[in-house]
Amino acid sequence: MKCFAMNSHVLILSVTVLAAMAPAVVAAEPQATAAPPASTVSSGRESTSEKQQPSGNVAALPDLGLQPPRLIPAADYTPDVEKSSRGSQGVPAIERAANGRLWAAWYTGRGKRGVESPFSYVVLATSGDDGTSWTEKLVIRARKYVHTYDPCLWNDPEGRMWFFWAQSAGLQDGRMGVWAVVTENSGEENPRWTEPRRIANGVMLNKPTVLANGAWLLPAGLWRDNTGLPNIALDRYDLSPYTKEMLEHDLGEERGSNVYRSQDNGKTFERIGQARIPGTRVDEHMIVERRDGSLWMLLRNIRGIAQSVSTDGGRTWSSGPLYREGRKYANKRFFLRRLKSGALLLVRNNAPEGGQRTHLTAFVSDDEGQSWLGGLLLDERESSYPDGTEAEDGTIYVIYDHQRYTRNRDGKPGVGSVLLARFTEADVRAGKKVSATLRLQTDVTRLKTEAEVSQSAAESDAASPEQ
Repeated sequence: MKCFAMNSHVLILSVTVLAAMAPAVVAAEPQATAAPPASTVSSGRESTSEKQQPSGNVAALPDLGLQPPRLIPAADYTPDVEKSSRGSQGVPAIERAANGRLWAAWYTGRGKRGVESPFSYVVLATSGDDGTSWTEKLVIRARKYVHTYDPCLWNDPEGRMWFFWAQSAGLQDGRMGVWAVVTENSGEENPRWTEPRRIANGVMLNKPTVLANGAWLLPAGLWRDNTGLPNIALDRYDLSPYTKEMLEHDLGEERGSNVYRSQDNGKTFERIGQARIPGTRVDEHMIVERRDGSLWMLLRNIRGIAQSVSTDGGRTWSSGPLYREGRKYANKRFFLRRLKSGALLLVRNNAPEGGQRTHLTAFVSDDEGQSWLGGLLLDERESSYPDGTEAEDGTIYVIYDHQRYTRNRDGKPGVGSVLLARFTEADVRAGKKVSATLRLQTDVTRLKTEAEVSQSAAESDAASPEQ
């Protein structure tokens, strides 16, 4: 245990917190743009208020959220042992290599809030048989008390696959951070990865968009609480005031649905714009370029799906009415992407009563989102957080989670599964199976079988007192 004198006070950090900080690597000075892919940097402008500049020796301690995590290959860990730390899993991502190899990522953990835990970590798995079977290949684990979450997989125009994730001290430290590793050989079962690199402040769990002019746009949101202040969740931990001061961040006007741009194929990124829509806390925004050259952003919003438009390449954004005002949508992530045919694909919950995380359904639009056609039901059960990709032959892959928690928030047992749907645009337009491609509710990973859940439910009912 170490003590640091500070203005006549003594800061005492527990042995566990100090262990989480070691080795004492001092984070790089925050920068506006990122360095080349193989480097590890901090990025983004941070508030310079007195609260963010602790005096004395505290400032020399490493900033937990800026420390690179460990990339643990499958050969160095045992999945069966790791699964003992998994009480829930979800928020998945998917991508497909040119040769057909599929990649999936999700995050997992065990805590009072399920996957939302400062001890969570991200898992990467692959399938060489079009999603029939999966093998875990990589785990990304940060230092103790650092939340690693919200993965994103994306193929860039040069054929490289990017593996993004978010990282934050505690559950949320007000700053978060988008990290990434890149591989040039995603068609291989065991590809080589660059070193972890910090790209931006915030969270980006949805795929970047490549514009007609070749620029990349990354939708990285800096989350807020219900009052618009920084989203910080550190109070539950027994930390000294000085330690909390070091871990909490208020980035001021940077809070919002930010847009980062790269004009050099991912060598550097700059924050160029921001949408600020009332009622938006956890942005989870997505961007498509419309045929007229404008950019259309859809965002998760407490009142439904919000929208914003930019006509200057993403520098300024509108704050107009909700998308499809008056319709009730679930306050959760959805998936929006332009298909190779030119149509837009939207995957969202379509519960009859509205607002529920059930009836995950795919739609297509031929008029830039003004109206939606078809309606292919992917899963009528509890299902959420879809992500997708499209193969060259038009096969669409959508990944999502089902009963994310093995013990759900209503107290009922769950399977904790990540599932895959495979279909075509024709299936979506027809609202039913018309192709031989369609295959729904295929397991990628699960923590419990249906039989185990049924047994747990029966045991729970038997233990309950008679009414």
